[in-house]
Amino acid sequence: MQLISRTSEYALRAVIWLVQEPARSQTTRQIAKATRTPPDYTSKVLQLLAKAGVVRSQRGLGGGFQLVREPTDITVLEVINAMDPLERIHTCPLGLKAHGKNLCPLHCGMNDVAQQMEAAFAKTKLADLLNDDSASVPLGIKLKPTRRSPTAA
Repeated sequence: MQLISRTSEYALRAVIWLVQEPARSQTTRQIAKATRTPPDYTSKVLQLLAKAGVVRSQRGLGGGFQLVREPTDITVLEVINAMDPLERIHTCPLGLKAHGKNLCPLHCGMNDVAQQMEAAFAKTKLADLLNDDSASVPLGIKLKPTRRSPTAA
C-alpha cells in the first residue's frame, strides 16, 4: 500500500540522510548511494527540494546539498508537498452534478482520512523520525552511528 508517491519517499530519504551531517554538503551521487535511490531521479528530487526551500545547493568543489533549516523545523508534510502535494477531495470525483461540492458519504470519509494523514505529517518533524527509540531505521536508511562523548572513568 502506497500512501505517498515514490518521489515523496525518495525526498524523505534524501532529507533524512542530510540530517546526519548538516554542516557538510553531500553530492547527488553520495545521497543516491546512501539512500538506495536512482541518481538521475535523486537529482530531480533534490532540485525540487531546493526550489521549495528545504535544501540548498552549491556548485563546484566542495559543493552539494544541505538542509536549509534545522530538522526540528522541517515537517514531513513540507517535504511531501515539495514533491507531490497530498490531494484532497473538494468536489465529487465522479463528476456527478447532483453531488457537486456536497460529497457523498464515501468521498467525505476519504477526504476525512486524507485530512488526518495531512495533519499527522504536518506535526511530524524530521527530527522526530530520528529520535524514536524503535529498532527500525527510518525509511530503511542505514544511519551513521552517533558520536558519543567519552565518559569520565
